[in-house]
Amino acid sequence: MVSELDVFDVIVIGAGPAGENVAGRTVAGGLSTAVVERELVGGECSYWGCIPSKTLIRPGDVIAAAQRVPGAAAAVTGTIDVQAALARRDWMTSNWDDSGQVPWLDEVGITLVRGHARLTGPRTVQVTDSEGVTRTLTANRAVVLATGTKAVVPPIPGLAEANAWTNRGVTEMKEIPHRLVVIGGGFVGAEMAQAVKRLGAAEVTVLEGGPHLLSREEPFAGEEVGKAFAAEGISVRTGVHATAVTRHDDGTVTVTLDDGAEVTADELLVATGRKPATEELGLDTVGLTPGRPVEVDEQLRATGIAQNDWLYAVGDVNGLALLTHMGKYQARILGDVLLGKDAKDRSSRDVVPRVTFTDPQVCAVGLTEKQARERGLDIRVISYPTGGVSGAVTSGDGIEGTSQIIVDTAREVIVGATFTGPGVSELLHSATIAISAQVSMQDLWHAVPSFPTVSEVWLRLLEAYGL
Repeated sequence: MVSELDVFDVIVIGAGPAGENVAGRTVAGGLSTAVVERELVGGECSYWGCIPSKTLIRPGDVIAAAQRVPGAAAAVTGTIDVQAALARRDWMTSNWDDSGQVPWLDEVGITLVRGHARLTGPRTVQVTDSEGVTRTLTANRAVVLATGTKAVVPPIPGLAEANAWTNRGVTEMKEIPHRLVVIGGGFVGAEMAQAVKRLGAAEVTVLEGGPHLLSREEPFAGEEVGKAFAAEGISVRTGVHATAVTRHDDGTVTVTLDDGAEVTADELLVATGRKPATEELGLDTVGLTPGRPVEVDEQLRATGIAQNDWLYAVGDVNGLALLTHMGKYQARILGDVLLGKDAKDRSSRDVVPRVTFTDPQVCAVGLTEKQARERGLDIRVISYPTGGVSGAVTSGDGIEGTSQIIVDTAREVIVGATFTGPGVSELLHSATIAISAQVSMQDLWHAVPSFPTVSEVWLRLLEAYGL
């Protein structure tokens, strides 16, 4: 017999940002809700992702911004206080203690269940706590998977034994390595390579298999970041692949490349992607494949299950858009779905805003030029130098970058945008609104940018289009 204490309207597996947002919305709508978490309430983003990484990036960003401003540059003396920077990181992560986040769950009426959750059939979840005690929960309305992703560690000989850092190791680091080698030039690898260099590493080397950094963005974006890295003394090697990794007795690590070269450092960061945390979730008990993303429809309902009216997935685990803000967006949509509203996900496939917090920043939303052409769209690509407006010049010297929009000429609406340059992330939301709302180019002409701001680049882009 099932205890009434183990029956809920909604059971959410995973207490990261996506899971918390689903639970908050359903409990506010009157549905009894339990959240199961095996690690820390707040999830990867709070403790090993966005929060600690951006905190570690910030000191170097501030110094670099000041150095670009005549007058202010003279005031930049000495070096970054590394211990203060790491202490700030520790404070931002609450020293990897979630006791400050748990009270909110209690306040709003969400039941927290600690342990590892596993589906055992439709609407049933078995939870095993740290002492091996099991408990079976039953959902009247829905089970929501929000377990996120974990780092991919490629099968390179010697890598598993080398005790390499993933995003967790680098965001938890207790001291700055003298030399760092990074395998992978995506956003995690690029961001942390620059952060570690600016925090005091003498040598940082990035190894990227593709032709440039940030391969999922426009080619010019990765090329501009690579140029900036070279100016800061960060070595970037593209078109190379690691064939072996060796951790030596003295603690150093050597990466052997397919061209025969070797790179030796004190620490190794592996940043080669993410995979869904579904291997031990019991997906096989409901007809899905463990280790794969849980594919969903527009209402975040898991597909591949006959007559499914109970299983949903939000955030990174569904593979649509591996970004915290997109997981939270999906959670808001799903919360409405579970409360009986006619809500659908309109953004996770084509209107995904994303920022790589390197210097220069790379900010993009919607389709790249390649993606638009692959879809057969008739497009025009319009570009303008980000530093070519007065707002950029007043910000300091050497403000460079590229602002680009991709226009679907048949509908005269923007389907993609990319901005590069220092601090340009604040330009992104205007592009997101334009793409999401399908604002016409003619209507955008009447959205007047303030002077002197970098947003004036919008006016230059519209003029280049012919308005």
